[in-house]
Amino acid sequence: MTNKNGVEWSIRVCDGTSMVLDPKPKSEHGVMRVWDRLKGWAARSVMRAWMFLKKAWDLGVDDPRKLFHCLKVAVALTVVSLFYYMRPLYDGVGGSAIWAVMTVVVVFEYTVGGTLYKCLNRICATFLAGLLALGVHWFASHSGHQIEPYIMGISLFILASATTFSRFIPAVKARFDYGCTVFILTYSLVSVSGYRVDNLLHLAHERVSTIIIGTCLCIIISMIVFPVWAGLELHHLVPRDMDKLAKSLDCCVADYFGHDDDKESKKTLQDYKCVLNSKASEESMANFARWEPAHGHFNFCHPWKNYLKIGASSRNCAYCIETLTSFLDSKNQVPESIKSHLESACMNLSSSSSNLIRELAKSVSTMAKSVKTNIAVEDMKNAVQELQNDLKSLPNLLIQPLHDHEEKINVMPLLEVIPLVSFASLLIETASRIEENMMKAVEELAESAQFKQIEDEVKLKHNHTTNKIVANEENAIPL
Repeated sequence: MTNKNGVEWSIRVCDGTSMVLDPKPKSEHGVMRVWDRLKGWAARSVMRAWMFLKKAWDLGVDDPRKLFHCLKVAVALTVVSLFYYMRPLYDGVGGSAIWAVMTVVVVFEYTVGGTLYKCLNRICATFLAGLLALGVHWFASHSGHQIEPYIMGISLFILASATTFSRFIPAVKARFDYGCTVFILTYSLVSVSGYRVDNLLHLAHERVSTIIIGTCLCIIISMIVFPVWAGLELHHLVPRDMDKLAKSLDCCVADYFGHDDDKESKKTLQDYKCVLNSKASEESMANFARWEPAHGHFNFCHPWKNYLKIGASSRNCAYCIETLTSFLDSKNQVPESIKSHLESACMNLSSSSSNLIRELAKSVSTMAKSVKTNIAVEDMKNAVQELQNDLKSLPNLLIQPLHDHEEKINVMPLLEVIPLVSFASLLIETASRIEENMMKAVEELAESAQFKQIEDEVKLKHNHTTNKIVANEENAIPL
């Protein structure tokens, strides 16, 4: 059988005979293509839905508090909706019950500090804006019907512009930015609607009452049902980032000298990036923590600002580690003889520096002064001195004789040594920043928060001092 073009298609089977192919109509081919596309689209949709559900499940398993937060918001909205469903409650607040629902949706945050920040800002801004609007409305209404709209418009212009400008002030923006927004919104609604409403005081009373109901409900549920404290989150975040910084430093130096090549070390090496990206989270948590009452080991005036200083010092060290990682691409260009000369000192300095970071992180996490920190500082200083001595002796290795009995010498190119010298210098700079910035910030926090001294640490300090005295006596040269 031939097609329209006169071409016949056939195949040869195993018994030697041939079979003519009967081409299918184009319409049938089109239907099959559409059907295949629909099946592929359905399969991809099911797979995407399954992956989304799996990620959501993993997120809930990793941090169940997020699931509890969703349930808390749902409970708060269900309770506040009763003001619409139950007739006696609806008659008490009137049509303004919707403001209670809107308040719950807007102010309920994940942490207790975030909820208190928005609730208190909303209550204070609503009261202040409502009182000002009522006062301006009373003055404008007694000034005459023709002048009243001008007074209301001018007051709205002045207060809106002044409040908006105040949001650019850093101190106001950090703590009262949401309150300024609510102030502008409330004053605008009350002043504009008051021009056409006869009983403005009753309207303002209903709205303020529903807002207070919504905010109080959010505060109670947020503080009682599985509370998530912003201060505690910040307290865990800062030492966790410090530990990541120590791991990245160890992995970077070990990778440079060819000690770690596995995938897990490559992944740990990138942990310093979490420290670089944690500034916004730390500032947000510190701002919310100031609004929280005393809880756990934290008093009402706990020095949360000192945590920001520790975070800044950690990022300062993370920038050095980021620069250190840039030398990993040129690690194979340095001669092995030169690398082996500085390898021991660099590894020792990396180990002592990361150990000091871990001790500082432990001190912040346990809120206790550690004598091991002073020991770690001495070890790091000794490691720095050792590396500096090796760097001073490095020029002797660059000039070597070609043979034992010849006067000709071989001078190693300086460009081959510069990456290693730069790597070692940055390692010393990292140790300097740890001692001068990070340790100083932790000491300020310990002084402000009155960290306790562990008894075992005191005994350890006494034993360390005794052993040092005995060692000095044994090494003393008799006269």
